[in-house]
Amino acid sequence: MYEHRHARPLTRAAFAVRLLQHAGLVFVLLVVSLAVGMLGFHAIEPRMHWVDAFLNASMLLGGMGPVFEFRLTDPGKVFAGAYALYCGLLVIAATGVMLAPVVHRIMHRLHWQDETREPGQR
Repeated sequence: MYEHRHARPLTRAAFAVRLLQHAGLVFVLLVVSLAVGMLGFHAIEPRMHWVDAFLNASMLLGGMGPVFEFRLTDPGKVFAGAYALYCGLLVIAATGVMLAPVVHRIMHRLHWQDETREPGQR
């Protein structure tokens, strides 16, 4: 997926495309995670309507915590806790996916040697 250390660094346009691809992957992960949270809340808590399930799932996904308009059942509490832990890990993973091309580009530029330069020259 990434160029070898002996290859020329990507152009700015190609790097922008790579960043957009990574952002697209993160977006898909977030949408799927939100859908799973909504389905889970709606299925486990039969009194929870879709809008309330969206609110609770999106608040947990965003790191704000659940919004309760009524008391959750024990299975609902377990689901909310497990989903909150998953959301925390998803934030870490999404950050890694978005930072990976930037860190790679920095490391690649630091270690890449142009063929026109002698080793050891700046």
